[in-house]
Amino acid sequence: MRVAVLQRDPVMRQSIEQVLVRAGHFCSSYEDGLAMSRSLGRSTVDLLVLDWQDARPAGVELLRSVRRAAGERLPIMFVSNDGSEQSMVRALACGADDYLALPLRDAEFGARVAALLRRAYPERFSAASCFETGPYRFDTVSQAVTLRGKRMPLSPTQYRIAALFFSNIDRVLSRDHIFATVWGRELREFTRTIDSHVSRLRVLLEIEPHNGFRLQPVYRSGYRLLRLDMC
Repeated sequence: MRVAVLQRDPVMRQSIEQVLVRAGHFCSSYEDGLAMSRSLGRSTVDLLVLDWQDARPAGVELLRSVRRAAGERLPIMFVSNDGSEQSMVRALACGADDYLALPLRDAEFGARVAALLRRAYPERFSAASCFETGPYRFDTVSQAVTLRGKRMPLSPTQYRIAALFFSNIDRVLSRDHIFATVWGRELREFTRTIDSHVSRLRVLLEIEPHNGFRLQPVYRSGYRLLRLDMC
């Protein structure tokens, strides 16, 4: 999963990054909240870990800014030197999903991150061997997709892209997010690889309105799989 971290203290930022990387996550770090908000307008992440007190803008203003950029579904955790009950209550009341007071306890922090991600993206953490959405059925063990009972001819890479889209319906996924999740490394330079795979996937899976979905390009970002109202 991809996590963005806003923390001005370089020592604390490194500690947070280390816990996230050891847990297998990709980590993007920022010292400035405005720069992070601008980045979120172009690139999607799965979780935000923010400082409540030392960031600029601070507290409520920061929360509102990133919500506008990243949407309501994205889980947000505050990690802060400010351990007062007043700040915790205010952050949670304004829409934060969790609040952790420093000093950082690695095991607790890792467990809280895992819990937030499981709640936000249950399809991606489900122990079930398959999941269904509309006429599509995904077998997570054999990495196969069927459409109305017919097996679709997907390569392993195409399956991973398809599973990512169908477990994030109606959510914008940036190209770098798709690349990191599917290929297991961050995208460092411009490439048409994502666009080529998505174009091919749209044809192979017959992602069309008559099947209840549309795969929509999002300008300067990536793609979004839309569920259509067929009524």
